[in-house]
Amino acid sequence: MHVKRILRREFLALWLGLFSAAVFAQAPDEYKPHVGQEGKDVVWVPTPQALVDKMLDMAQVTPRDFVIDLGAGDGRTVITAAKRGARAHGIEYNGDMVELAKRAAANEGVSERATFAKADIFASDFSQATVITLFLLPSLNLKLRPTLLDLKPGTRIVSNTFTMGDWEADETAGVQGDDGSYYNTALLWIVPAKVEGKWKLGQGVLTIKQHFQVLAGSLAGGAEPTIIERGRLRGDAITFRAGAAQYSGRVSGDAMSGTVTSGGKSAKWSATRVP
Repeated sequence: MHVKRILRREFLALWLGLFSAAVFAQAPDEYKPHVGQEGKDVVWVPTPQALVDKMLDMAQVTPRDFVIDLGAGDGRTVITAAKRGARAHGIEYNGDMVELAKRAAANEGVSERATFAKADIFASDFSQATVITLFLLPSLNLKLRPTLLDLKPGTRIVSNTFTMGDWEADETAGVQGDDGSYYNTALLWIVPAKVEGKWKLGQGVLTIKQHFQVLAGSLAGGAEPTIIERGRLRGDAITFRAGAAQYSGRVSGDAMSGTVTSGGKSAKWSATRVP
């Protein structure tokens, strides 16, 4: 009888040990990222929350927007956008970070609007975004730039600190960091419509040379062509001056139209692209 009790206790102890090992195997310590850890293309450094807020402010994010964060990290930009009512999606190569971001979104009660995917940003489709946010090195921004410029005109792109080469930002703003971070500058670009080429106006032929959102060229309709000055695009909104006439309007594919003002009088104008 005594031997049976001993065997019973040993069996129970063995069973409890195996059970505990199984439980701990199913519940490992929660993943915790560290600043400077290696990633696929860059090391991870979190964007200060004050700068996240500034970036989304500059992009004028509303519940009508679909925000995609390229290199979402711990998910704070996506979660902040979701808290503003927007749909937001984070693309992140590190699977542990993706799961961390999903847990954070659940804790904040925004899982329905804040989603995350483990994926390579250079092999992902983000053409449906109305706002793109990123914190990547300039070389990576340049690699992405052709894809970004093919997004729908008016798409807002906001970067933490780093530029897009000779594509100058439409707006730049800084925040006063309270964490000693060097990363406290936000840059905003608005994807411009593609207008380079010749356009037929009632007043003649408009020839446009385009350098991202900056326009130059001439309007030929008289004895001598009139040089285009102060030409600018902000998404699909176009403005330029030809002599004493100030033009403003909207671009829609191969057509543009708007209002021209000269000598205190205004009139309508329209143009179509010359094949």
